[in-house]
Amino acid sequence: MMGIGKLGLGFCILATITLQCVCGSFTPADNYLIDCGSSNSTTIDNRTFVADASASSTLTAPNSILASTSSSSVSALYRTARIFTQPSSYSFSIQKHGWHFIRLHFFPFVYKSYNLVTSKFTVSTQDVVLLQNFQPQGNSSPELKEYLVNMNEDTLYLSFIPVGNLSFAFINAIEVVSAPADLLNGSASTINPSGEYQGLLGQALETVYRINMGGPRVTPDGDTLWRTWVNDSSFIVNKSVAESVSFSGSLNYQPGLATQETAPNIVYSTATRLVASNTSTALVNVTWQFNVDADSSYFIRLHFCDIVSKALVDLYFNVYIGNWLVLGNFDLTSKTTSLAAPYYVDFVLAASDASSKLHVSIGPSTLSDAVADGILNGLEIMKMRNSNGSAIVVAPPGSKKNFGVILGSVVGAIAVVIVACVFFMVCRRRKIARKHHSKTWMPFSVNGLTSQSTGSRTSNGTAATSGQNVSLGYRFSFIVLQEATNNFDENWVIGVGGFGKVYKGVLKDETKVAVKRGNPKSQQGLNEFRTEIELLSRLRHRHLVSLIGYCDERNEMILVYEYMEKGTLKSHLYGSDLPSLSWKQRLEICIGSARGLHYLHTAFAKAIIHRDVKSANILLDENLMAKVADFGLSKTGPDLDQTHVSTAVKGSFGYLDPEYFRRQQLTEKSDVYSFGVVLLEVLCARPVIDPTLPREMVNLAEWAMKWQMGGELEQIVDPRIAATIRPDSLRKFGETVEKCLADYGVERPTMGDVLWNLEYVLQLQEAESGTSEVNSINRIAGLSSQVQNIRNLESATVGGVGTSSSNDLSEVSGSKVFSQLIHAEGR
Repeated sequence: MMGIGKLGLGFCILATITLQCVCGSFTPADNYLIDCGSSNSTTIDNRTFVADASASSTLTAPNSILASTSSSSVSALYRTARIFTQPSSYSFSIQKHGWHFIRLHFFPFVYKSYNLVTSKFTVSTQDVVLLQNFQPQGNSSPELKEYLVNMNEDTLYLSFIPVGNLSFAFINAIEVVSAPADLLNGSASTINPSGEYQGLLGQALETVYRINMGGPRVTPDGDTLWRTWVNDSSFIVNKSVAESVSFSGSLNYQPGLATQETAPNIVYSTATRLVASNTSTALVNVTWQFNVDADSSYFIRLHFCDIVSKALVDLYFNVYIGNWLVLGNFDLTSKTTSLAAPYYVDFVLAASDASSKLHVSIGPSTLSDAVADGILNGLEIMKMRNSNGSAIVVAPPGSKKNFGVILGSVVGAIAVVIVACVFFMVCRRRKIARKHHSKTWMPFSVNGLTSQSTGSRTSNGTAATSGQNVSLGYRFSFIVLQEATNNFDENWVIGVGGFGKVYKGVLKDETKVAVKRGNPKSQQGLNEFRTEIELLSRLRHRHLVSLIGYCDERNEMILVYEYMEKGTLKSHLYGSDLPSLSWKQRLEICIGSARGLHYLHTAFAKAIIHRDVKSANILLDENLMAKVADFGLSKTGPDLDQTHVSTAVKGSFGYLDPEYFRRQQLTEKSDVYSFGVVLLEVLCARPVIDPTLPREMVNLAEWAMKWQMGGELEQIVDPRIAATIRPDSLRKFGETVEKCLADYGVERPTMGDVLWNLEYVLQLQEAESGTSEVNSINRIAGLSSQVQNIRNLESATVGGVGTSSSNDLSEVSGSKVFSQLIHAEGR
């Protein structure tokens, strides 16, 4: 029987659980514990750190200094240090390849003329920079930096390089310890877009947070891998909705799932639980908030163990990371088939999706018969550091490897979701990576025909139909694009998505372009490229993106678009310091976007369904003209004798058509629903999913529709524009949104109808203050015929591009665009 109680009653089992943990301890193949600067070994928590002068590692440290302090405020391990006035290194013989913990211990003190607080230095392996321009904290506590590195070489070189002529480096202690082979697989689920990331083996992971939810602090002697876990109390945003629970029974480890090395027993035997004692607090999520680096990508591991249920299939809840629902209506026992069975889930959060505050939340399930509940047992957040940059290595005398000191700037770690560009510094690592990723890219083929044009501009005047050669525009050489992007400079990255990265580029004639460089390791990215290039090669519309070139040299797949000066619609609504858009500007952007989607739905024999309509995929040029972007998930619509296309659900949470989600049946009306959510974003200027808000406000569409149905939509309008919107304009806008968000597709309007209604909304807004609605209707009576004319004209462009008589169509679009986000989330 399971015993559950408050955490205070459960702490008494800590000693027993810790003993269980130690009994199953892991024996590492490599176990280097170095007491730096000491002449004697030091034993801490039953672990012996040997003096570096007599260690089994090789120390290359010209003119290094042995420093010591008599301070009794810290353990003996931190009372000595080795100071490096020149580039120096330790080398370690690796007995078994695979994951290794590298732990660096720092405690700055004053030794003679050396104040260690003033030091500034870089620490690097031969493959990745661990610490760049590091300056230790000047407080009274030791500082530990922990990394998990996949070693595929026989020797690890750990180098310390002073930064600046007068600076120096130091270290108090070093650990290089093997980790279990199954501790971390090579893949994880990506959060945005939803998919799988396969590049973990090429990453170094820096531990940022390791949390024991609902339980006590765990010190290294209580963990078989000598890790430290801290209590979660200080990270909980609203403690009134959370309670700590503990479990005194035996854990049921299941084959193929978590092990006693994944996390200590005490982590899985305690948890933080959502309080469900009354209806008011039961609808609120438990949220933890963490400070993170917005420019870095993160590996996130969630630990679960159902220690609260009385029976199987009794606990359902939702889990959010950032603004994304990552586990919906999550049932632990469906994964473990047992209660009290440890389980974990891994995710990758891309840099473009992060902010300086990372939120992790658990909340009630949306199932109608589910009890408001939820638990989380443990959490690990690790910054991803790939080997893209200049590693700094000092080799010992007589080393067979001619390393020397490689100087240069180091690019900070930016890893990507499902499709991140993993760079390897040396050919050997590339060969190793290919063992894990056998797929490479060949010259790209469109409609079965390989593109091998030689550089001349091909005609864009005719859109290709099935079976015809598709015009791809200019074929750029790789060297040209390399020069345009400053050798694909990480500082020039303006977007990250499922394919890889988007770089700002400047051609020799000073033309700005956006260069989308695909990641050959990502099958999803390749599929999205195929979709996008096939569509864009035959689409020409004023309010859709335009492809201007490509490159397929050196197994690369790169697409080039005109540069979009004003970025995404989303960035102008919230999350940035950009000036607020007026109501008229917002309506004009919505109208332009609706025209682009209307063209997709009607211009060809089969409708083209975008499938990822959202504010981050609507881009603005220098005049704030809107273009719909990113066709990587687009799908050709049903045949005339069919009502829908059956396909796997893809898109972005918060924008997904609920009928499509339930039935996996895709129609043009799925785009209409998503566009309705965008209209609410435009009106309210807030994220579509925000788990930090009270439960009833988390989902923008659900929350806003309650106000609309109550006739009080004006209560949630963006306060920056609320006073400027005419009541008739707002009323008609709300009615349009309400129709777009109908539960069933047959009840929603077409994009042509939405376009007409938005034109009407704009006319009502611009009507003179004394004009009645009847007069306003008379003034826009011609709109219906105008929209019909646009439909007829666009339908006539099947297989070709419209004539100049249309304001929406042109042979070559002049807008500056690219088809992925600028400083915004991916799918």
